[in-house]
Amino acid sequence: MDAHHRSGCPINLTLEILGDRWSLIIIRDIMFGNRRHFRELLQHSEEGIASNILADRLKRLVERGLLTREDDPTHKQKAVYSLTEMAIELVPLFAHMGAWGRKHLPVSEELSIRAELLEDGGLALWEDFMEELRAKHLGKVLPPGTPSVLGRLTEAYLEVVARKKSA
Repeated sequence: MDAHHRSGCPINLTLEILGDRWSLIIIRDIMFGNRRHFRELLQHSEEGIASNILADRLKRLVERGLLTREDDPTHKQKAVYSLTEMAIELVPLFAHMGAWGRKHLPVSEELSIRAELLEDGGLALWEDFMEELRAKHLGKVLPPGTPSVLGRLTEAYLEVVARKKSA
């Protein structure tokens, strides 16, 4: 076995990349929150990630091939982070984790509505979402008029937030 890994077990190897407390949260925020810049990820973190931790995890996720980092053409000192195919293929994992969390943990309605829609939509919705992410992050062209899964998930979230504010 490679000296850099505890074992060749696929679960172990996955956890060596994604098993810390922040990596999946950062990928989640890029994937579901469309946060592509460091400052967006820092300022809009529900969980309150520290800037040094965010910088470290972004660097590691780029090194491990889950994200790419490109200079932002609109601003010299900004970078844009994009999901790679490896990260996009985590959509089913996020869907399963969200379903498990909804079943077993005291989730909030507004933060679990997207998980509920992903669970209800099943594999077909996950595939559509992955195709949309490939278009957004990898430059794949979608057929004209393709409905936005992210738009649907975001709209559902905003509806719950608005309903809770007016209640």
